[in-house]
Amino acid sequence: MLQEAQAVASGISGADIALAAKYIAAGLCMGIGAIGPAIGEGLAAAHALDGMARQPEMQGALMRTMVLGQAITESTGIYSLLIAIVLLFVV
Repeated sequence: MLQEAQAVASGISGADIALAAKYIAAGLCMGIGAIGPAIGEGLAAAHALDGMARQPEMQGALMRTMVLGQAITESTGIYSLLIAIVLLFVV
């Protein structure tokens, strides 16, 4: 059993470790980078719906502002996707 483990360990090269690290880094980048935009967009939608429920006549202005805010918030998620792609295909 120990000899089999040593044989497997000796077959692992530095390139294999770098490849695994690259995939783990890209996954962490997307996982952590998507948490902030998701929370921000959820809060923006919740507060906009709360405002629309209190003042229905402001629906158009609140909807427009909410969509603009969510587009800006989503840009950070897109940046993390870009970094993850760079990690996968360039590094």
